[in-house]
Amino acid sequence: MDNISISVINATSPKYELLFHLRDEVLRKPLGRSLANDNLYRDFIDTIFIAEQGDKVLGCVFLHSLENNVAQLRAMAVYPQYQGKGIGRLLVQAFEQYAWKNGYLKIILHARKVALGFYSSMGYTAYGDEFTEVGIPHYMMEKSKPE
Repeated sequence: MDNISISVINATSPKYELLFHLRDEVLRKPLGRSLANDNLYRDFIDTIFIAEQGDKVLGCVFLHSLENNVAQLRAMAVYPQYQGKGIGRLLVQAFEQYAWKNGYLKIILHARKVALGFYSSMGYTAYGDEFTEVGIPHYMMEKSKPE
């Protein structure tokens, strides 16, 4: 896709409301759930990356800071009609560049079982046992900062 830009916002940005809709449509409604029922306090302390084409937000991912220079990649979402076009890859690459530049040494994430291949292709390794989150199977994955 052409003219995709990745930018960093926070939860006070006017664009944040668009992300609520995106995350609800992609991550919750298919499971019969609503983001309105989730505690979104972390959104206000996280670094938020958005993929845009013109004035249209196509995807997002959130960086949540953990102890010991670990960043958690969370709330990754791309509208279905734009999936498979490299937008998720651009978001993760921007996330990683930011994380490494800002002193993080490891990235962890809770990958939906259906997304294991995507994250594996980006160098993430699954560890531990399958677990259930939001009613579906997930795996812990991680990636360390390149030497």
